[in-house]
This record gives sequence, C-alpha cells and structure tokens, in this order.
Amino acid sequence: MKHRFVAGIAIVSASVVLVSRDMRLGDRLANGPRGGEYDLAENGVEAPNPCREILQLSNRCSRLDAQSLDEVRGFWRPLPDKPEETPEAILRALWITAAGTPASVQKAQSMSLPALDSPAADRLRALLDRKKSGAPLGHLTGRQHFMGLELLAGPAAMIPRRETEILGRAVLARLAALIAERGAALVLDVCTGSGNLALAYAHHAPRCRVFASDLSEEAVALARRNSDHLGMTGRVEFRAGNLLSPFDTPEFLGRCDLLSCNPPYISSTKVARMAREISGFEPELAFNGGPYGVSILTQLVQNAPRFLKPASWLCFEVGLGQGGIMAKRLRNMAAFDEVETWEDEAGEVRALAVRTVRE
Repeated sequence: MKHRFVAGIAIVSASVVLVSRDMRLGDRLANGPRGGEYDLAENGVEAPNPCREILQLSNRCSRLDAQSLDEVRGFWRPLPDKPEETPEAILRALWITAAGTPASVQKAQSMSLPALDSPAADRLRALLDRKKSGAPLGHLTGRQHFMGLELLAGPAAMIPRRETEILGRAVLARLAALIAERGAALVLDVCTGSGNLALAYAHHAPRCRVFASDLSEEAVALARRNSDHLGMTGRVEFRAGNLLSPFDTPEFLGRCDLLSCNPPYISSTKVARMAREISGFEPELAFNGGPYGVSILTQLVQNAPRFLKPASWLCFEVGLGQGGIMAKRLRNMAAFDEVETWEDEAGEVRALAVRTVRE
C-alpha cells in the first residue's frame, strides 16, 4: 500500500518580506498606488497586517534589515531537507531570537517583528556571523518546529527535519487504528534523538504509553529537557542504550503495539560529501548508517518482532533509494504480512510501516 505526504510550504511573513525586500522599500510604501498604501495583492504577497504598521517598522529598522537580508542572500545555500529556511525566514527567526524570544522558523513567521535596541542589534550581528560560518539555524535559535511542537534544539542531537514528519504521520495513522481496536497502545521509539517523534506521539495520541531510547546520553538529556519544556514531564520515559537493548525485559518483549525508529541511514562514504552545516555541526552518530547506510535498519528489522504483539506495527524512516529495497526484503520475511510505503511529494519512499503476522 502506498501513501503520499505533501509537505506544507512555509509562508514567509509579509512584514519581513516587505521590510526587507530592498533599499527602496520606504519609497514604495510611501508612494504606493492608494495614498501611501502598498498594494500587496498586486505584488504577490498576502499580509494580514496593516501597511501603516509595516511602514512604521520600516522607518525604524529598514536599513539594518535590508543590509542583513542582502548578506543572508549572499551566503545562503538551499538545503533540500530544510525547505522552510529561506533567506527571509532565516533573518526573521534570527531577528526575533536576538530580540530575546527564541523561535523556530515556523513560529517566527507568526510573530511581530520587533525593533532592536543596540544590544539586540549586536546579538543579531553575532548570530548572522555564526550562520555565515555554517552553523545550523536550530543551533542559533535553540528551537525547531516539528509536528505542531516547538522543540528545543542543539548539538546534542540531530535537528528534526520536515521529512521525518512523514514517518510521524504514518505512525499516528497506525496508532489511531490500534487504539480504536485495543483501547490503548504501548509504543517504543528508538534512535529518539531530541525526542521529537516520541513526544509527538504522546501529544497527538494521548491514549498511548511511550518509551524512547537513544545510544547518546547527551541526546537523551536533550529529549528529557524537551519533555519538560513542552509541559509533558512523565508522558514519555527516555532511556539511554543501543536500539532495543534498554527494553529487553518481560515488560516489553512481545507486548508492544508499535515500534518506530528514525535511524542513521547515510552511508559512511557519503558523510564527507554532506553539507558542512550537517557534517560539521550535527552528531555523526545520528546520521552515519555504516558502509551501506542500512546497518541500523538491518538490526532493527531482525529484532523488532521479538517486541511486537501479533498484528502490530514496525515503522521507520529510510534514505533516498532505500525504500524499494527494504520493502522487498520485508515482504520476503516470514515475521511480517503487510508492508506500507509512505512517499514524499516527489514520489520517493521515505517511510515504511510493516505489520507482524496475526496469530
């Protein structure tokens, strides 16, 4: 069975676009087609805010904003796994963070753009310098949006990607059916990183019990901080250890309704060719999947049936080009009787959901 997930496109806030588009903005706003109002619709921008507010904001900080935007455009390089990070969106998130309210790209789009005092302007300058050097935006703002949650982000774990929401939605679809049938569900999430998937399950499917693990003690500490940050303390239990080893006890063996994993799946030979923003700043443990990129996936598929009830689900993310191969392998395994593929907007398989055989 195939599923297609079309990722939403982040809408850049009109205030940043208008305030920052170029050095002639003030003239365009002041001499617009209707008595000083800039015609947003004719210029392809939708803006809920009155143009007069934008003009006032432009008068306060248009020079710094326009110069900063030009700078970001100069060093920005698009990353396919971060489509929401445009120059305008990056500047807006850094601007708001420098003003004292750390925010992810997505959250920043819904926030008013404040004027910066001198210390805040200095902080913005420092953030722009770090971004220019290659630092991930999530490390600079300390925030990342994922499946409706505003998470803490940092170098202890891989920054959650939009593409991983495909796996998250696949899991929530399976959980909805399981909970409707069984009343509740016991869920394991391994390679949990910052805890993004585990916390999203607990948030969106409150009738499930969620346990999560990661090999990195630092990642587990970040996941626990995220639980506290979101007001979800106690909703997910995080443990340190390799894959399923923290759960190799009678409490979990043969008793789980769903197991999920976003494993490292980049082949070792490709790591050196990755964007420096990833290879130079994020933990290699979180993305290096061994010589062929499937070392962790192989362990996961072999061991998962020991933990799952009959007619229960294993769901995991795969790298580009790995989906078809893994789906074929799973269809040939006696432990499973159904395989679902979940695709991105380009038609690439990015997640698999497989069901253990019924009794």
